[in-house]
Amino acid sequence: MKSRTAAVLTLLCAATALTACGDDEPAPKGEQVPVTATDTSCEVTTTLFTPGTVTFTVTNRGQQATGVYVYGREGDHFTKVVAEVADVPAGRTGDLRATLATGSYEVACKPGRQGDGVRTRITVSDDGNVASAAAETAYDRAVAIELTGDTLTGADGLIAEPGEKLSLKVTNKTAGARTLYVLNPDGKRMAELKAEPNGTAETVVALGAAGNWTLKVKGDGVAAVSRRLVVR
Repeated sequence: MKSRTAAVLTLLCAATALTACGDDEPAPKGEQVPVTATDTSCEVTTTLFTPGTVTFTVTNRGQQATGVYVYGREGDHFTKVVAEVADVPAGRTGDLRATLATGSYEVACKPGRQGDGVRTRITVSDDGNVASAAAETAYDRAVAIELTGDTLTGADGLIAEPGEKLSLKVTNKTAGARTLYVLNPDGKRMAELKAEPNGTAETVVALGAAGNWTLKVKGDGVAAVSRRLVVR
């Protein structure tokens, strides 16, 4: 049986971060948006929305039950629960309904209903335009990363300061989908950008504590590639 949890967001916030994949089209108002959850991923079919009510239809293809949440921004982090469905059993489907105002959010799938979950950033824009939402994004420095074959360029010798906000743009010139993960010194995933073949993905990452951060790229059938990001 499908489980439903409804929540209404009443706090309007400015767009402060962006994740987009290629020619992402905005989800129509009131439409169902498929989400595929596994034990290691949380794939939302579109990451651009217009303001209003949306129903995320979550299919759990993992081996354990998952909780699914929509988080709004509180300060520099996405910790405000906007909507949640506490339990989607393995092999089942559940609906998560939320009313979203203009701004940025994260959809989190939590296998085993534990931890921060695997997250996908989404943007809600009045005109459904990724470029206009990106123009409002505040960051300190832009970093362009290019993926060609099993090579990652643009991040060699990258040094940043604690608290600095980096605008990361990944251009995937390979024939397969690639995902860039930003890991803090403890190995915790702080950002995730999935770029489709010959596509791009963007987000803004706020760097926290000093130490050796990691930029890691993964893709099916290829070895992972990592670059060190020194924050000092």
